[in-house]
Amino acid sequence: MRVLVWFLRGLVFFILLGFALKNDAIVTLHFFFESEWRLPLIVVILFAFAAGLLLGVTAAVINLLHQRREIQRLKEAAPPTEAPGVRERPSPVDYPRSIE
Repeated sequence: MRVLVWFLRGLVFFILLGFALKNDAIVTLHFFFESEWRLPLIVVILFAFAAGLLLGVTAAVINLLHQRREIQRLKEAAPPTEAPGVRERPSPVDYPRSIE
């Protein structure tokens, strides 16, 4: 199984490497105020991928933190309940020892 995983990793690496080598043309990114950057296309694609990944992870973390706060608020507001199947022991009854 490990050999198969390493084979797939190597295959993905070489496919991405071939993609990078095929997209080495220089592209120009135009910004405001007549500024521009000249970069290889693969660098632009990598930056776009990294920016999307960062944006997605940030949105997921914010959502996760909001859910944790909501769960904590609901736990504090809920009345305490007994665990299922656990009952309080009845108090012992005092019977008279003799009826005289």
